Amino acid sequence: MTILELKNASKGFGDGASRQEVLKNINLEVKEGEFVAIVGFSGTGKTTLINLLAGLESPDSGQALFRGQTIDGPGPERGLIFQSYSLMPWLTVKGNVALAVDAVHAAKPASERGEIVSRYINMVGLSHALDRRPAELSGGMRQRVAVARALAMNPDVLLMDEPLSALDALTRANLQDEIERIWEADRKTVLLITNDVDEAILLADRIIPLNPDGTLAEAFEVNLPRPRDRAAINHNPAFKQLRGRVTQYLMDVGIAAKVEGARILPNVTPIHGAPTAYAQAAQATAPREDRYLHFSQLQKVYPTPQGPLTVVESFELTLKKGEFVSLIGHSGCGKSTVLTMTAGLNEISSGAIVLDGKHVTEADPERAVVFQAPSLFPWLSAKENVAVGADRVYPSASRQERQDVVEYYLERVGLADAMDKPASELSNGMKQRVGIARAFALSPKLLLLDEPFGMLDSLTRWELQEVLMEVWSRTQVTAVCVTHDVDEAILLADRVVMMTNGPRATIGKILDVNLPRPRTRKALLEHPDYYSYREELLTFLEEYEHGAHKKEAA
Repeated sequence: MTILELKNASKGFGDGASRQEVLKNINLEVKEGEFVAIVGFSGTGKTTLINLLAGLESPDSGQALFRGQTIDGPGPERGLIFQSYSLMPWLTVKGNVALAVDAVHAAKPASERGEIVSRYINMVGLSHALDRRPAELSGGMRQRVAVARALAMNPDVLLMDEPLSALDALTRANLQDEIERIWEADRKTVLLITNDVDEAILLADRIIPLNPDGTLAEAFEVNLPRPRDRAAINHNPAFKQLRGRVTQYLMDVGIAAKVEGARILPNVTPIHGAPTAYAQAAQATAPREDRYLHFSQLQKVYPTPQGPLTVVESFELTLKKGEFVSLIGHSGCGKSTVLTMTAGLNEISSGAIVLDGKHVTEADPERAVVFQAPSLFPWLSAKENVAVGADRVYPSASRQERQDVVEYYLERVGLADAMDKPASELSNGMKQRVGIARAFALSPKLLLLDEPFGMLDSLTRWELQEVLMEVWSRTQVTAVCVTHDVDEAILLADRVVMMTNGPRATIGKILDVNLPRPRTRKALLEHPDYYSYREELLTFLEEYEHGAHKKEAA
């Protein structure tokens, strides 16, 4: 029996010449008890599609139906989990989840409601943070509260719009398992929008790509036996084949929609003397080239009402010039803390960070940072936002040369046609592209990336990873990338640094990634060592699920 349906549904926004048709003649049937995953592309209406089924938007033409009846508004039978959480800042973790449980399960006794609250808070791993307010939680922890709140409402249908994208690998895996358990136990209907092909394959009965033109593609049937164990599936030929087919389809669609770059980057030198994208990579000329970036017994301690809290301790790591290192670990393990200290945005409690022979003491454009959430001036255009940094970094360049730098990188990240749009009119994915272009345009000595692609759809993430790899291969810029994406860590890095759980997080293990460069996603999936690297990272993360003892750095 069909429970959710879109019949020839179309939706657009704006009037006249500025009108944009987002969804075009969408036909979708979701049967009761079915798990459907939609792989969405940035700006193609994946959230709009969810909003139609949630009753938050109405189609301009066609119908949105629940059990054969027109959807005319939200209802408790359709539970919503969005990518961006919305928590009550004055309530604790327990209070935020209890607010939803009390509203939906008002007829149940208080003790039973309390058990429901505890169950879902424990499920997302926040039992230690019951009394913390949102301001005291990391972004990943806040999203876990939002997920727990929605699941605790026990709706007939779960509508999930990339709910796990901001979470670390293990928490994401735990919640995937919990979602699957709920589905298996109650055969709930689930419609999931995700930017993670593995997540879609692990959970869904069908995977349906949402095309750039606002139409739905043919579904990929997921004929893998349940329950699907992520460790075992890693060795399953059918999984690898399906993964390759879905990935290749998404890449092909992306290539068809991509505008080829025509601009040329001028050979200009920034104020800090780092190479431009077309300069030859410098050869090691002194011993310090093997110690270009050095973390010496780095420690970060925060004062709390209960006493000092050591977040990171004894972090000891050396990078060669031109090396690319990924930092991976669970939420709260101090990855971003290490990165912000390296950027000069967070004071070092003890130890030292030395870059190119000089101690890091404050922020400097020689260290370009890209955060997960872009920070743009909303009243400035994309071009003007990038120019803010470029104008400072290239004081000897002509105005035209600086403009050429700005436009080159905006084109490289796929914004050739949106350079003059105000940031306020850009989608989240487009804003992040501007942030990445801005960092590249600084021609930094050190590129620092803090989950830079975490909020982007698969296609955009893959494109920007390839842009990043291209720029890296041309500049040999030293780079540190914080990520919770195992595949991203392997694709980008020469070494993957695995961090133990916090507090007192440190390096647990270091994996050397001996894969040939330049790397492509297709070649990565076909390389015989890729799945071995992947399994080693996943195994480490699983070992630290319950705070395993710290290991000696490899």
